[in-house]
Amino acid sequence: MLKIIVLAGISAALFPAFASAATPAAPIAWVAASNLNAEKVQQAQARFAPEQASANGLAQYDGLTIDLGPRLDERYVAAMRGVRGEMQARLKAEQDPRVRQDLAILVSTLDDEVTQTRLEAKYQLPWLDVPKFMFGSLQGLLQEQLPAARRAKALERLQRYVGMVAGTPPLTALAQARFMEKRGMSGLLGPARARLTDSLESVPTYIKGIRDLFASMKIEGAEPALAAMEKQLTEYAAWERAQVLPLARTDFKLPPELYAFRLKRFGIDIDPALLVQRAQVEYMETRAAMQALAPTVARTMGIGVTDYRGVIRALKKNTIPNDQLEARYKAVNINLEGAIKRERIVDLPARAMIMRLASEAESAAQPAPHMQPPPLVGNTGERGQFVLPVGNPAAAGKSEPYDDFNFPGAAWTVSAHEGRPGHELQFSAMVERGVSQVRTLYAFNSVNVEGWALYAEAEMVPYEPADGQLIALQLRMLRAARAMLDPMLNLGLIDRPAAERVLREEVMLSAPFARQELDRYTLNAPGQAGSYFYGYSRILQLRADTELALGADFDRLAFNNFLLDQGLLPPDLLAKAVREEFVPAQKAMRPITKG
Repeated sequence: MLKIIVLAGISAALFPAFASAATPAAPIAWVAASNLNAEKVQQAQARFAPEQASANGLAQYDGLTIDLGPRLDERYVAAMRGVRGEMQARLKAEQDPRVRQDLAILVSTLDDEVTQTRLEAKYQLPWLDVPKFMFGSLQGLLQEQLPAARRAKALERLQRYVGMVAGTPPLTALAQARFMEKRGMSGLLGPARARLTDSLESVPTYIKGIRDLFASMKIEGAEPALAAMEKQLTEYAAWERAQVLPLARTDFKLPPELYAFRLKRFGIDIDPALLVQRAQVEYMETRAAMQALAPTVARTMGIGVTDYRGVIRALKKNTIPNDQLEARYKAVNINLEGAIKRERIVDLPARAMIMRLASEAESAAQPAPHMQPPPLVGNTGERGQFVLPVGNPAAAGKSEPYDDFNFPGAAWTVSAHEGRPGHELQFSAMVERGVSQVRTLYAFNSVNVEGWALYAEAEMVPYEPADGQLIALQLRMLRAARAMLDPMLNLGLIDRPAAERVLREEVMLSAPFARQELDRYTLNAPGQAGSYFYGYSRILQLRADTELALGADFDRLAFNNFLLDQGLLPPDLLAKAVREEFVPAQKAMRPITKG
């Protein structure tokens, strides 16, 4: 899973091979022209969400904080419409087809921003999980890889959050004011009770996590602001119990119009019923493949059962201690990189990948393996980080340990997804190969980013040991289960206990991982979970078309490099690029046969 926030046909020849260090490529002329348009949009959005601009790499916004002032929705819509008009005018005048395509992406993105703002205002009370937001924001600045001057700005950001800078009320007070403005309006939905309860239970974890960040980065003079933060977040939780909890809803389902739009923004452009049908077929086929492989794994590993469920239970008993997890995963990644080079799967950077375990607060914020991406704008050598949690915090000071990622068979496919050739390579390519800012910031959605990572998993399966292959199939089965359960839950076609049974008894997830999955479908990111399967299936379809077009001349290394060269290309535009540029270029390389 990727933690964040994109493309058109570009010739692979335009992009250099990976540099030996994380050095951003110098932009070529059309990319530089496109970036000027992206910068205009970023400036408009940064007035409202400077933390996101900072996370993208724009250091001038490091010390600034989110706008939660009065008439927020009205002001944001007006700003987005204004900059959209300017991008539309530039689109009419632009001659370069690549810049035109980027401008079209910007216009479409701005339209979606306006639509999302209006739908959320139409259906939902404006509740903000302030403790989680503060932790994620400050963690983004308090990173070892960032220059000390940028890390130091975290103190200014914290001081603004707690109202210690003139003209900036405390974030908790602003969040309360925006909620209370609409509290009495009929028809607006409060947050789901389970999500709010999880947030309330995690407040002490986030407070400790913020304190630990400032301590680890040795930011001096932070104690007054930290003390104010702790007091304000504690008081905010008490206010939530009094004012928000009574309005929390027990039914997690979103209004159909809002859920449909969320699917669109995540990149799922087919009817949910069709997504469910396709996912059901993949689910059954993958389960059958697991059952076919399980007896081989049992013989290899000396396991006395042959049903895939029993084999997975046995594999999970070979637990890797937490203090050895990082070393084991790094060793697996070295093996994967060897296979990638030997089998000519895709080009790799010469430098090592960063992988680490998650802190307790990080696990509370995102209790699943994920990639923390590098700054995509103004990158000065910072690299992405593969982050592995070891538990799912269930309440303040408590955590249920996973058994899903801490045994040898799991390390292979999790590394392939989050590391190389998955997300880490994907985002390294965007930084180091010179992709336009539009195509790294605005064309992004879950389908194009997660589709590559699941495809990367599949590319590595033949070169993994038998137990690793079985767990790769298990996690592929999970992605199919996601694509059928998320829509079914949100459309009222299945209830949460029945969905949990599928995840626990068929997919064989641990209790905390199954809970994290169900929370994702119903509370934290409804609609997102189907993007893995859908993105993967679109890439497989594209590869099949390409192999048929090129026959014996198909070159997997060239094909996979070309996909990476496109950044996070939406499926339709990626297919267009492959058809109109990659295939003709590959055919032109065929030796001429004289008759």
